[in-house]
Amino acid sequence: MQFQARLPEKTALPREAGVLWVLWLTYGSFYFCRNNLGVALPGIQSELGYTKLQLGTILMSLKLAYGVGQFINGQLAERISPRKLLGVGMLCSAVLNVLFGFGAAFYFLLFAWACNGYVQALGWPPTMRVAANWFPATRRGRAIGIIGTGYQLCGALTFVVAGWSVDHFGWRGALYVPAVLLLASGLHMLLFLEEKPAATAEMPSEVASISSRNGKNASVLRNILDTLLNPALWLIAVALCLLDACRYGFTDWGVTHLQEVQSSSVSGAAFKYAVLPFGGIIGAYVSGWATDRFFGGRRAPVICVLLLLLGILAVSYHYVAATSLILSVAVLFLVGFCVFGPQVLLVGTFPIDLARRGTAAAAVGFVNCMGYMGAAAGDIITGHLADEHGWKIAVFFWASCAFAGAATIAVLWNATALQDKQNE
Repeated sequence: MQFQARLPEKTALPREAGVLWVLWLTYGSFYFCRNNLGVALPGIQSELGYTKLQLGTILMSLKLAYGVGQFINGQLAERISPRKLLGVGMLCSAVLNVLFGFGAAFYFLLFAWACNGYVQALGWPPTMRVAANWFPATRRGRAIGIIGTGYQLCGALTFVVAGWSVDHFGWRGALYVPAVLLLASGLHMLLFLEEKPAATAEMPSEVASISSRNGKNASVLRNILDTLLNPALWLIAVALCLLDACRYGFTDWGVTHLQEVQSSSVSGAAFKYAVLPFGGIIGAYVSGWATDRFFGGRRAPVICVLLLLLGILAVSYHYVAATSLILSVAVLFLVGFCVFGPQVLLVGTFPIDLARRGTAAAAVGFVNCMGYMGAAAGDIITGHLADEHGWKIAVFFWASCAFAGAATIAVLWNATALQDKQNE
């Protein structure tokens, strides 16, 4: 009998691994049609004559729509098949990228990129819903950390692919080629994603408990109240808001900044910037693993330390970018580590840990919504500061956001997963 009781958990592990890698590729592919616009900005500015403030407004539109979409889609992901939501999001994002490439009028570009923001928000909540179905708190940090490496790798590939596409097809190529890659990944997801274990018996007991709770469709109002009345989620959300203002300063504006400061080509700056997501790959995995292995599931200490380091690196980046190619690339690698290490924890692992029962996707959607409000504000503030005061003040703004995020998350220094407390 003891042998029979252990057998389902052992046979479930290979299936968990398969689900994990499908999620890794699926969500990572969304970044092909999100990070690509940063590489197209110099061409848009040159051909269409828009100011940095106008370009910042276009970038901001995606963040605002994405944030609203996260809140709405976090609720939808509790009720609608994750495969359906992911499929719709991937198809629509690819189509909207192609439409953006056909445009030239400012308000058309603004509208198209805002719509892209909303459909991009169909990616993360259903991904986290599937992750919550399969992985218990004791393995969640590592699992979501691995998923996080997927969008870092795809983010790096986006800079490379979009930079190559600009050289061969003009700035519009940075929209068209990534759209094809996203469609291919969407087909793969529809063929291979398994949303949840076929039977509760095949899951470890803790995951079975989470899955059964998610199956009880609480009202939308109940889920919203459980989320909004959770003070820990507000602290996570504010910290992510500040981090995303810094993060998208680097990822949206970094190619333009490096091109202007180093007087390099767009593709040359894009290839240099590809090192940042590679640092993020390591940071995403190491931070999740470290919180599970050394901190007993406490996420805040790792987040706090990395955000402090990020602020220091952002300040130093301004000086090294203008003086040393090698040092600027090295700092960008470390920036990636210190951006995406805490980002993966804040956007997925920590809110799932502290969500009230049955509201994992809703909690993730709310926190990510707030994060993208910060990203939206950061885009337009960066554009304004760069236009009016130069890049130094803009980069120092990114650093101040990182320091403020560290101070915010420090309040949750000793917080652990609610499931851990319930099981004591």
